[in-house]
Amino acid sequence: MDMMRPMNEQIVETLYDEAIQLAEQVRAVFAYGPVGIDDAANDDVRIAMSIEGLRSTTRIMNILAWLLNQRAFFDGELSARQLRRRNVLGDDRPSDEASLAVLEPETRILIADTISLHARVSRLDTEWRQSAIEEDGPVHSMQDRIATAFDTV
Repeated sequence: MDMMRPMNEQIVETLYDEAIQLAEQVRAVFAYGPVGIDDAANDDVRIAMSIEGLRSTTRIMNILAWLLNQRAFFDGELSARQLRRRNVLGDDRPSDEASLAVLEPETRILIADTISLHARVSRLDTEWRQSAIEEDGPVHSMQDRIATAFDTV
């Protein structure tokens, strides 16, 4: 059974490299918050940075976790069944338009890049899962339900 037909190791590695670069950029932008903003009038910017920083960081960490599981599968550290059962990409939470409106254009572009990467990985995950369902058929589906019931996967 070739569950991984829609994707290959090179795609995973390319996406992983992109996610690592974005993670570094997110850390650099959101780690220290806005510089030079001290007055209470800019509380909205600080709050927006906190909210969107958390969302962007969570988004990137979900992507990286998914990609690391894919890499573990390619390295033989996870079976196809383990990968299928445990590797779920976390849902993305959309950015708050009011928060985005007060952020610098460069910060908004970075946030958009993380959203775009999550959407691409999500499409890949959906295609991969669909091909796994088509290949597995009813017997494997029943085996998965039994394994889940007895928590043997």
